[in-house]
Amino acid sequence: MKTSLHKKYPAGYVSLLVVVTMSLFMLLMMVFAYKRALNVQAVQADIQTQTDYREKEETILRSIVAITPNRAIGAMQDGSGADDGANSRSLRFVNIFREALIQSNAATSVSPELLESMDLADVYTGNTGDSRLNATGRMFKSILRNTGNVTSGLNRSADDLGEGFPPALNSDNTISDDDIYPLITDEKKYGALALASDPDLLDPDDDERYEKFNLLRYPQINFGYSRPGDPFVAKRNWWAFTMDLADHDDNVTRLARFRRQFVLSIYEIPSQLPISASSFMALGQHASGEAWDQNRVNIEGNIFAGRAQVEGDTALEGLASRRGFELDNNSTIGGQNFTGNPFEPGVRERFRLTEGDFFPVSLSSESGKAAFVPINRGEDYFDRFAHIPAVDTLSPTSWDDYSVGALQCKMQLDIKDAAPDGSITELRFSYYRNGRRQSLDIPVAAGVVSDLQEGYTRSVGENYSATFTTPVDLAYGENGHYYYIYNFTGTVRFDNSTFGDPIRGTYKYGYWRTHIPMPFEKKTLDHNLQPCIAIYPQRFRAYLAALGADGLDVNNSLVINVDYPGSSNLAPPQTASGHGAYRQESDYGLILQECSDLTDFSTGFSLVTNLRLYIGDDFNVTPATQIPDGYTPPTGRIYYPPCSLFSPEKRYGVSYAPYAVELSGQIGSVASENAVNPVHPLDATDVTGSIMEAERLRVNLSTISHPAELPPITMMNWLILLEERRAEFYGN
Repeated sequence: MKTSLHKKYPAGYVSLLVVVTMSLFMLLMMVFAYKRALNVQAVQADIQTQTDYREKEETILRSIVAITPNRAIGAMQDGSGADDGANSRSLRFVNIFREALIQSNAATSVSPELLESMDLADVYTGNTGDSRLNATGRMFKSILRNTGNVTSGLNRSADDLGEGFPPALNSDNTISDDDIYPLITDEKKYGALALASDPDLLDPDDDERYEKFNLLRYPQINFGYSRPGDPFVAKRNWWAFTMDLADHDDNVTRLARFRRQFVLSIYEIPSQLPISASSFMALGQHASGEAWDQNRVNIEGNIFAGRAQVEGDTALEGLASRRGFELDNNSTIGGQNFTGNPFEPGVRERFRLTEGDFFPVSLSSESGKAAFVPINRGEDYFDRFAHIPAVDTLSPTSWDDYSVGALQCKMQLDIKDAAPDGSITELRFSYYRNGRRQSLDIPVAAGVVSDLQEGYTRSVGENYSATFTTPVDLAYGENGHYYYIYNFTGTVRFDNSTFGDPIRGTYKYGYWRTHIPMPFEKKTLDHNLQPCIAIYPQRFRAYLAALGADGLDVNNSLVINVDYPGSSNLAPPQTASGHGAYRQESDYGLILQECSDLTDFSTGFSLVTNLRLYIGDDFNVTPATQIPDGYTPPTGRIYYPPCSLFSPEKRYGVSYAPYAVELSGQIGSVASENAVNPVHPLDATDVTGSIMEAERLRVNLSTISHPAELPPITMMNWLILLEERRAEFYGN
């Protein structure tokens, strides 16, 4: 049997309007969600691109800091200003920026090395900020219009620039290229423009030394050459520019960024710390292994070393380095014992929480947009004959003139000639008179022929006699050929038998001038008969006056070299094998005597020589009779004429070894920071070449705190700093 059951359902209908409405609503919701997702994605893409641009810009800025000092040096070197422009193009700011883009790999977000390490078959970047970045002028612009890619802080007032910029420098001569190249020159000076923007600066009208260097505030960076915010002696060259990396491709990225403003500075910093040298130095012990005795060694201030090795239980206020240092477990820096790596994460932060803001150990690499460049020319610093004059330089000051102390000295004394056996026969002395260099040859042995020197008066003719009751200097000859006798009293016959015949077949005359003790002479060292030149700084005032020369405020520095290019009987001083900077015992030496009172040198005195220097008397131990305007000596400090001595080797004593030596001021070195063996800066050597025992040394070193304390010749350092100029910091 088959049965079927049927159930009856109610009738129904479908509304097309409802279906369409719901469909449209759902579609709109989907479109809205999709659009929202696209917007979120676009925002995220913009944020990521902004972040990418920011990271690229930071890398570019660090590259600018690294590149700029080399370009500044290049602008001071031979041929940089040649007419064809081949050497100058790479030195321009526009090419500094272009090279920074290349070095920082800013064109791409992911480096080729990283992509290669990912081992991907094909890579496509979706970063719209990646670009060739070849339109440098769109990304880097000057603060002012029509000034190239940067705005120089030279000869511009605060009205030109606005607020928030460093004090501007002046130049009496037109330096038109400072907006194009990073120019460093002695012609940039502090003056009225700087004082107008910063009245706390020292007034150059008080002392012309404040034109070259002034008292500035150390910037807020981690490199502790000085404590941030403290005054230090420097000159600040600066250039301002704006940067917007996104401006290059904003038509593609549709991304708008604000233009960031920057100030790029090169601080010229004369060496001013108690111990400061771009050398490998051992601190805390003498070469003998004896420790620095804290009762005999007093060092006030930080120390800078290219590379350092701190030994024993040495206590230093601060230590800054370029290449790093090794700290003994017992040593303390700034009162702290760093048993581990002082640069490990958290060490600096803990120190600042418990001890203060200034971290006493630092490396120049710690500050990302800053670089410290000590200028160390090595032994070339002592020898002006080792350099060929530069021509066609972009900067008015050549690199050698800027960085070689021997070329900066106002007075020059050369061993001009010698006999075949090496005995000195003639000197040449050069000095300034009425602002122009003058030169005279000085015979120091019979048979030397030279022009008639300054100050001589004709006496009588050949074969006649004259009597002098007071000491005089005599000359005999004619037509540019003369023989001399110095410091003579009595009756003299002017003839060939007395003087020799300086010019045969010519009638000659005798000449005289009042004898003034010469500030230099030929001399022999007692203990080893080494031929030397002796100099007597206290005699220079009277001697220069007799020559009609400018005063000691101008003729305040002296270089003494051997003119080996000018005579076949002369050779450059040689370094003793295996003894670092020590000279051969047979080479000429330099004796420094009559030098205890240097108060005649109102602006100080500097000596540079490539000879071994023997210090035979107390040096600069008489306080200055006049204090420079604008300067107040620190409490407890006596002001002496600022002096400096530069020599590859110094010894103490001439006729005998001194019982003790006391050193005050500052100490440096031109040894390399890459040397195998470190320099021991507090070691001393006596006249015989023997190392003096530590108990015979007294050392009291301190920091130069004012431009009035700078000697005429100093070593130089550069601090390159790139700072962002933000309105919240200067009020606009």
